[in-house]
Amino acid sequence: MNTSTTLSPPTLDIGIGGMTCASCVARVEKALKKVPGVQDASVNLATESARIVFAPGEQMEARLRRAVRDAGYEPRTPAQSDAAADASPWTGFGPVGLGLLLCAPLVLPMIGGLFGQHWMLPAWLQFALATPVQFILGARFYKAGWHAARALSGNMDLLVAIGTTAGWALSVWLWLGAAPGAMAHLYFEGSALVVTLVLLGKWLEARAKRQASAAIRALHALRPDVAHLIGPDGDAVTQRGGSTMDVPVAEVLVGDRIVVLPGERFPVDGTLLQGRTQVDESMLTGEPLPVAKDADSLLTGGSINGEGRVVMRVDAVGSETVLAHIIRLVEDAQAAKAPIQRLVDQVSSVFVPVVLGLALVTLLGWLWAGAPFEAAVIDAVAVLVIACPCALGLATPAAIMAGTGVAAKHGILIKDAQALELAHKVDIVAFDKTGTLTVGRPRLTELAVAEGTHEAALLAAAASLQSGSEHPLARAVVAAAQARGMAIEAPEDVRAVPGRGSEGEAGGRSYRIGSLRWMDELQVDLGALAARAAALQAQGATVSAMAEKVSEPAPGERYVLRALMAFGDEPKPGARQALALLRARGIRTVMISGDNRGAALAMGARLGLAPEDVMAEVLPGDKAARVVELKRGDHGSDAGPPQGEASPLGGQRRTRSSKRGGHTVAMVGDGVNDAPALAAADVGMAMGNGTDVAMHAAGVTLMRGDVALVAAALDISDRTVAKIRQNLFWAFAYNAAGIPLAAFGYLNPVLAGAAMALSSVSVVSNALLLKRWTPRAAASKTTPRTASAARPV
Repeated sequence: MNTSTTLSPPTLDIGIGGMTCASCVARVEKALKKVPGVQDASVNLATESARIVFAPGEQMEARLRRAVRDAGYEPRTPAQSDAAADASPWTGFGPVGLGLLLCAPLVLPMIGGLFGQHWMLPAWLQFALATPVQFILGARFYKAGWHAARALSGNMDLLVAIGTTAGWALSVWLWLGAAPGAMAHLYFEGSALVVTLVLLGKWLEARAKRQASAAIRALHALRPDVAHLIGPDGDAVTQRGGSTMDVPVAEVLVGDRIVVLPGERFPVDGTLLQGRTQVDESMLTGEPLPVAKDADSLLTGGSINGEGRVVMRVDAVGSETVLAHIIRLVEDAQAAKAPIQRLVDQVSSVFVPVVLGLALVTLLGWLWAGAPFEAAVIDAVAVLVIACPCALGLATPAAIMAGTGVAAKHGILIKDAQALELAHKVDIVAFDKTGTLTVGRPRLTELAVAEGTHEAALLAAAASLQSGSEHPLARAVVAAAQARGMAIEAPEDVRAVPGRGSEGEAGGRSYRIGSLRWMDELQVDLGALAARAAALQAQGATVSAMAEKVSEPAPGERYVLRALMAFGDEPKPGARQALALLRARGIRTVMISGDNRGAALAMGARLGLAPEDVMAEVLPGDKAARVVELKRGDHGSDAGPPQGEASPLGGQRRTRSSKRGGHTVAMVGDGVNDAPALAAADVGMAMGNGTDVAMHAAGVTLMRGDVALVAAALDISDRTVAKIRQNLFWAFAYNAAGIPLAAFGYLNPVLAGAAMALSSVSVVSNALLLKRWTPRAAASKTTPRTASAARPV
């Protein structure tokens, strides 16, 4: 049971035992929502858990647990939930095996009859074999069915209990009412086999659900139990190999220094202090190649140390580590309900009463038609047994569990089910430029100074002003000054001007450094450097200017240009191919940049983007507005290349309008200034190498800065939603076809029970096929996503 409290209403996760079908889910949700203070409750059959959002109150946790128990289910502790998840694949098979042994003598005469053999057992022996199966092995159905009936509700257990009991009771009545010496046709084998087959189906279903939740267990397994803490003689430990103290990871504190030996997992997040090594981060990022680490490199808990013995400083522990954040995101996604699940919930709420009514209609209908009472009861029993709300309840959560789990394994974290369901509709992907499509490490390629000024002095002043900024261009200026061996002095009164640049004092002079747009607003005359600025922009450089404030008698003060700074960045390796792959899938790709139009168009051309797909000179605060324009279809042209022009990876370059009069837009970014645009998009995707603010605003986090993961995220969304639809179709079709067949006498209870057990297992097994997915599958999918609704871009 996990509780989280933030500025938003507190939430509580409770494990729930004893749920068997979608009707159980509906009943638990109804019981939880009746508790005063509960704002929302979502129950997941596949994870056997509930997530409750509630207003703070006294003994809230105890009241919620009591509500679950009063509804007829078992509120589980974290230890009980973990034990259930880690159980052996053969756990729970005992009752199934015993049922099969007791049913075998009952089934053999049926098989012998096919070959003309009469092996029918005496009635008393059939009764002796079937009764333990019915009332001992099947006790769980009576218990759960009684709780449902007492709550004026229904579930799968109630249907099985009523149906099999009717078959057993009919057999007893026929046996006791038969003439002495006569051999009545009994149905003990049918009732016993139905109970056993349903138990077998539930056991197979439980095994499949454990496989679907394997991703969470694998992530938990990445956390080591012990850390080698450096004692008070810290330096001696590292230099002489002195003793370390093994402590539980839960006792490690921020600021501690720990030793990590070759082949061990890093227990927490931190910074490498001593040593060099290669680190395997594949389980966290999906990147198969080891990453080189040396002094001051960041280390992530759960990753595997290579060949070096290293010392690290602890920077984050417990719930603040990257691994804990990943686990929380995956658990949130698997606990959430997809919007499509609402339809299932509505059907489930009335499913059992409707089936009970149909069974009664079947019984009365056959009796009215003149059928023997015995035959009418058997057909009614078949209706009760074949109806299965289990498949309906598992169709969506099983697919979500498998899809989000395999995505997390390959470095794609899907925050919630809504993002998963929307992502498959995306027809436009907008990218931030710097750090997303480009390497994000621009270099100062040219410093053009005005006549009469000293280049070195201006570079030193610029580096001083930019020394406290994390902006990529600011870091490039500082790096250029350091490369020349310049001492960087602390600036005075530095202030960032959002979307424009920064201002402050260095060396007793007041400067402003920023975009040419800002210089225009300040009425700074570029003078003789105007032509050079235009030439640099035409070459694709990002150009900034440095102006000094001068005082004059009138109008009082103004700014004079002192230097131009040109910066160059490189596209990320594989970015051009990744964008081409998206276009081959029928998705329009757009780049949003704050650069001048010349620089943005030049980078767009290197990335294979058409001019109409490049948005230039967009201030950070305006990115969200541009995303909204894309959603409305207001920006750019849908004409694009001539109709029929081939995409770089084959197929026609097409897209579709997924919403009437608009588009479904995904935004990909990595910086703080991308957060509003990520939130404004239908689906926000944050690069995992970016800021926490961006990742919190996004519905999908890509743990590597690899642009190809965008197509992979959309592909796993496509496939997961396809599995949900397949599962729901078969679940609905199974009930829609099976119930009429049983009602009209075409299915006996044994076949109905087998079909019911098979339906749940098939739904979960179909979802588990997603576990075979890899990002390479996305790269091989180059056909438009909806050719029937395609139109040229």
